[in-house]
Amino acid sequence: MCNAKMTIVNGNAVLGIELGSTRIKAVLVDEKNTPIASGSYEWENQLVNGIWTYGEADIWKGVRESYSQMARDVKEKYAVTITTLGAIGFSGMMHGYMAFDKEGELLVPFRTWRNTITAQASEELTSVLGYHIPQRWSIAHLYQAILNGEDHVGQITYQTTLAGYIHWKLTGEKVLGVGEASGMFPIDIETHDFNNTMISQFNTLIADRNLNWKLEDILPKVLVAGEGAGYLTNEGAKLLDASGNLQAGIPLCPPEGDAGTGMVATNSVSVRTGNVSAGTSVFAMVVLEKDLERVHEELDLVTTPTGNLVAMAHCNNCTSDLNAWVNVFEEFMVSMGMQVDKNRLYEVLYNKALEGDASCGGLLAYNYFSGEHITGFEEGRPLFVRTPESTFNLANFMRVHLFTALGALKVGLDILLKDEGVRLDTIYGHGGLFKTKGVGQKMVAAAINAPVSVMETAGEGGAWGIAILASYMMNKSENETLDDYLTNRVFAGEKGSRVEPEQKDVEGFDVFIQRYKEGLSIERAAIENLK
Repeated sequence: MCNAKMTIVNGNAVLGIELGSTRIKAVLVDEKNTPIASGSYEWENQLVNGIWTYGEADIWKGVRESYSQMARDVKEKYAVTITTLGAIGFSGMMHGYMAFDKEGELLVPFRTWRNTITAQASEELTSVLGYHIPQRWSIAHLYQAILNGEDHVGQITYQTTLAGYIHWKLTGEKVLGVGEASGMFPIDIETHDFNNTMISQFNTLIADRNLNWKLEDILPKVLVAGEGAGYLTNEGAKLLDASGNLQAGIPLCPPEGDAGTGMVATNSVSVRTGNVSAGTSVFAMVVLEKDLERVHEELDLVTTPTGNLVAMAHCNNCTSDLNAWVNVFEEFMVSMGMQVDKNRLYEVLYNKALEGDASCGGLLAYNYFSGEHITGFEEGRPLFVRTPESTFNLANFMRVHLFTALGALKVGLDILLKDEGVRLDTIYGHGGLFKTKGVGQKMVAAAINAPVSVMETAGEGGAWGIAILASYMMNKSENETLDDYLTNRVFAGEKGSRVEPEQKDVEGFDVFIQRYKEGLSIERAAIENLK
């Protein structure tokens, strides 16, 4: 406590804030990258005029509230008021669309990664660039707006991501970390910058639109981990800290996406390592030794915060339907007059799934709250389906909902691991699916037929990951790589749990995924007939 207090008093504590899909979290760390205070703000995206979005006022309310809660935590624990910090880092949900005019005003409401409204743009750009451009990427949103003839396009002077937006308003710097930038537009792995050849191809593609800008004019500057990315301005300090105690002049690291911070938080930035983040959405990333043999529309190519190539399978849906079913069980218990411990309820239900048949007893479910590009859906309908012969019991019911939470992900990873033959030594799990010890790990191990580890620090998440990147910028020694910094300073002596795949579970998941693929026409019929 005394050491943490002195770290804060001396202005050496480092702050990371990540804007996730359901929570904005602030984490303060000491010189050893140990969390010493935190704060958070719960929020939800809204479907407004067919667009998944977060309001601009909500964004700033959440940022300020998470910072305020962290500052209160510091005050209560250490009797200290924060006036300055060693460094700050911001991260957020990757991709999406935020376009601004010359006055710095948002031209249209923030379009999040969750939207699947850019199919035409995705398909055309993938063909023109010879590089898979997913629907949620920023460039797909921009090109779709051009194809739609949207009035605001001609007024754009800057386009960035959620993390880049926050960073810009706090520092005045229009920059992005390379990992976050790789979800906007393809990166040249040699230069660690946007691919100039593809920028030229894009400019040629839109030349007949006679816009008053070229793509390179409106994109942020790309930086790699460890580089300085500006300083907190007086205006930025007031935006972040409503109390007015925080002073300007604090250095900021390059803003990163939740994919990059997840890699950092799980020590998976080296080749042949990977991580699975499973919460509202789910994605898996594997750091590659070389380029893939072919373009796969199911896989994205992004980078680590240091610019190494990463294959990413991203799915819009993961635990939302699973959580909805747990809520139904909670409602039943309350109706029966029982006291409900939500954590205990999750633990019981998740562990019940381990008693189920390897292939879920013939049950089938889809967790599609929204569209799922890997399987070709622009919207979704959560479904549970069985035949009269299915073995319908609680264990199989929970198991099928855990399996289907990973169903689309497995479709993508099978391409990477089986078709492309990518080698994977270690994969780390983090996110809500892994909170119940061992269960989420066993399910993921069955899906990918590889060992899955969860570190003791996994619960700290992306806010801790961006705090580490800010700390790396501030504290790294000369020529110290991020890999070395993580291994030797952050995760040295770190203990975790490792689960090996069991053959019967692997075979059971393969049987389930075949049923899952064959039943996709049921999901399609539900979308077409259930409005």
